[in-house]
Amino acid sequence: MARIYTKPRRRLGSGPTDEYDLIVVGGGPAGSSLAHALTHRGWRVLVMDKARFPRDKTCAGWVTPAVLESLDVNPETYGRDHVLQPIRSFRVGLMGQEPVETDHGEEPVSYGIRRCEFDNYLLERSGADMALGEKLHDLRRTEGAWVLNKRFRAAWLVGAGGHFCPVAARLGDGPGGYEQPVTAKEVEFEMTPEQQQRCRARGDTPELWFCRDLKGYGWVFRKEEYLNIGLGRQENHQLSVHLAEFVRFMQDAGRIPEDLPRRYKGHAYLLHGHARRPLTDDHCLLVGDAAGLAYDQSGEGIRPAVESSLLAADLLARLGDRPETVVAEYDRAIRARFGRRGDESGGVRLPEWLKATVAPPLMRTDWFTRKVVTEKWFLHTDVPLLHLSA
Repeated sequence: MARIYTKPRRRLGSGPTDEYDLIVVGGGPAGSSLAHALTHRGWRVLVMDKARFPRDKTCAGWVTPAVLESLDVNPETYGRDHVLQPIRSFRVGLMGQEPVETDHGEEPVSYGIRRCEFDNYLLERSGADMALGEKLHDLRRTEGAWVLNKRFRAAWLVGAGGHFCPVAARLGDGPGGYEQPVTAKEVEFEMTPEQQQRCRARGDTPELWFCRDLKGYGWVFRKEEYLNIGLGRQENHQLSVHLAEFVRFMQDAGRIPEDLPRRYKGHAYLLHGHARRPLTDDHCLLVGDAAGLAYDQSGEGIRPAVESSLLAADLLARLGDRPETVVAEYDRAIRARFGRRGDESGGVRLPEWLKATVAPPLMRTDWFTRKVVTEKWFLHTDVPLLHLSA
């Protein structure tokens, strides 16, 4: 039976350490997916996270059917006890002009989730031991093993703690001031019956509004009685100002209630095409946002988090006794799955004046908003399901 450590069971540094095959730092979808995959293959895994679950997580909160299938999560079963908002269309626009609504048919093309529920569900089913509410404050590589907080020891270490993951900080240069992360602020709250009546945003139709300079976008996402509002940009200069302007824009259009919570939560992550931090070290891998794997156009991090963790788990299960091979193959697998990283030269970048000229007319067309913005950038319908060896 998995053990849950809610507080130190002994003084730090006294007595023997607890032995594991692998320790994951971070209990979000990346960490829990990897833990689930390996515990079900006989590995002894510990998940460490500074938070106690369930916990809030800054995120718009939607997952595609591909994510649920990769996780072997049945939508009907999950939706019985958790918020699972089917998405069948989108309202997409450039701020200041009329949006285009794209209808994708009867079958859901994505689902809205509450991260406090979704992450806790995945972590609880992982089968791993857990050290929750414990911050990683001491990390050492000694005698061929990783030792965490002087009491947990494992041959393998995986960093799954998001952009500021302490394991990522241990590897080479990241996280660091040289990086250019996306910064975002959002709020998710349960609407009162009066607010629900005044909210014209529909649950099956999230709203995506791109900034005029194309350096970010805002969203309005209704999930049953919950409303999620936020904005992310590729620079943090005056982020709060951009967010306030977006909220006023949505309120003036009558899409959201006037009386909203004042406190917005912040978040940062790296786009895969900008990431330069190392992916691996000796008996150590980074997955998800800790590795900087968010999709470039949408900033979505859940699918890359899940898939990178499943890739890592597959390699560890098959080749864990050959660490150099695991490290090399994981690096190749990530680049093969997600494409060019920021540490590789190449790529075509359009000048700002050209993007500003081309974007407004394109964003008024059904073809572009459907085929490019929603299907390619946000739903990734052109990306096949991840298939791994049995």
